[in-house]
Amino acid sequence: MSHIKVGIVEDNAVVRESLAQILNGSPGFRCVCACATAAEALQRLPAAAPAVVLMDINLPGQSGIECVRQIKPRLPAAQIIMLTIEEDAQRVFQSLEAGASGYLVKNLPPAKIIEAILEAHRGGAPMSSQIARMLVQFFHRRGLSNREAENLTPREEEVLRLVARGYRTKEVAEALVISPQTVETHLRNAFDKLHVRSRAAAVAKFMQRNG
Repeated sequence: MSHIKVGIVEDNAVVRESLAQILNGSPGFRCVCACATAAEALQRLPAAAPAVVLMDINLPGQSGIECVRQIKPRLPAAQIIMLTIEEDAQRVFQSLEAGASGYLVKNLPPAKIIEAILEAHRGGAPMSSQIARMLVQFFHRRGLSNREAENLTPREEEVLRLVARGYRTKEVAEALVISPQTVETHLRNAFDKLHVRSRAAAVAKFMQRNG
């Protein structure tokens, strides 16, 4: 049976072990690496090659945001979900800019954690509606220019609009009658124009423009 390999980076031993138990007790999931610090994660995660990483944002020493920034080039295909006990819009967006795929508050029910991992693995951007709204408000407060978004082609806007509605790559391709590879090309081009590194960050900027 094929399993979704998941890595954990969490300094709290109780939380770390609880997450590992949830993963190993859920059919189709397996914890392949559980780390307590960013330094340990940078050393062990590349060899473990997880498909999804659960990353605590408030790690001792080097932060989870900086860990994402360094680990993403080594694991470009991995989807990284940030974990936090507080909803801080600025740190949320810094995480997404660094390459994270989604953002969850801790103490979620196990079923919600598994659902988020599965969504990220399928190309989605798991994020609570509260955090998504915070990101939009954050963009407004920063007064970001819409000039980057104005450079998007109509097709790139169509792709982002569907991604914002929760469509996965395959579903976007089917809806627009194009190949999944073409969808990914449009997304990469949109990332470049919006100066972001993840779907979640691109969607947040797109939402800020289109309300």
